[in-house]
Amino acid sequence: MATRSTEAGKAARGAATFDLGAALHVGLHFAGFLASTLLMTWGLFALFFLAIGGFSLDGLMNQLNNLTARYVIATPARVASFKTIFAVAHLILSASLIILRRDRIMPPARSQGDPRNG
Repeated sequence: MATRSTEAGKAARGAATFDLGAALHVGLHFAGFLASTLLMTWGLFALFFLAIGGFSLDGLMNQLNNLTARYVIATPARVASFKTIFAVAHLILSASLIILRRDRIMPPARSQGDPRNG
């Protein structure tokens, strides 16, 4: 009787073990996914200002100068409106990129034939 309950306890503990290495792997992969999505979103904003500046460095700097000059002299209500517009645009771009990259959210699973598959 004692061995049966010990074996059942080992089986129950074995089924409920937490694989820390796998959790760290998935967590780091997801953090990398979020970081790369954030960088792509910022790149899209830079591309937008580059496009409205005529795809030249001078035009880009003129557009950024125009934006900062208007932001500095704006009233608090307009600053709050600008922040809201920027946040919504950032959310839309980020969501669009996440949808387009949805197959990259989770790391690829190893096949059963992989020799490194524990």
